[in-house]
Amino acid sequence: MTSKQTILSAIRRHQLPESPLPSLDQAWIQFNDARAQFASVLESVGGRAVMVADQTALNSELSAISEWRDAKKTISLVEGIQGNTDLAQVDDPHATEDIDFAILPGQFAVAENGAVWISDDGVRQRAIYFIAQHLALVVSSNDVVPNMHEAYRRLSFDSPRFGAFISGPSKTADIEQSLVIGAHGPRSMTVFVVGGVRLAQR
Repeated sequence: MTSKQTILSAIRRHQLPESPLPSLDQAWIQFNDARAQFASVLESVGGRAVMVADQTALNSELSAISEWRDAKKTISLVEGIQGNTDLAQVDDPHATEDIDFAILPGQFAVAENGAVWISDDGVRQRAIYFIAQHLALVVSSNDVVPNMHEAYRRLSFDSPRFGAFISGPSKTADIEQSLVIGAHGPRSMTVFVVGGVRLAQR
């Protein structure tokens, strides 16, 4: 008997009894104000949430961000906000490496961990979420869920697709606990929480 067969035989002889999965029907964490909780958690991980009432307020708050005002190359997939670079015309994701600021739609936000779910639906180069110098996401005020359990209920993977939760800007820390923001991705992340914002026409 080979070493491999010996090991596998030992494993088969020591099978643990099956254990039922825990029930997901529980009282998961809730918040009196999910949007305020989302903003607080996002700030704690280096991001910023801005609550705006409508499209006009969104444009006003965006124009107050110096990184947007000073950006040479911008991308917007949010209706009513004009970028100067058309992502739909970019054939190679490497060509997005010099994008200074991208403002993109988020699907929904999670109060528990300050995360926003994003996908590549209508986004030709999904690298833009991770390669732009500064990132802003826009979610509806009605799309802030309290916890990850409710977040997963919103997801469907009936076909191959891309999606990710993003919480705050890029960050890393070494063994000396020195936190560096923007080490390998966006140097800042702003989430605008606003009602009635749609994807730009593509």
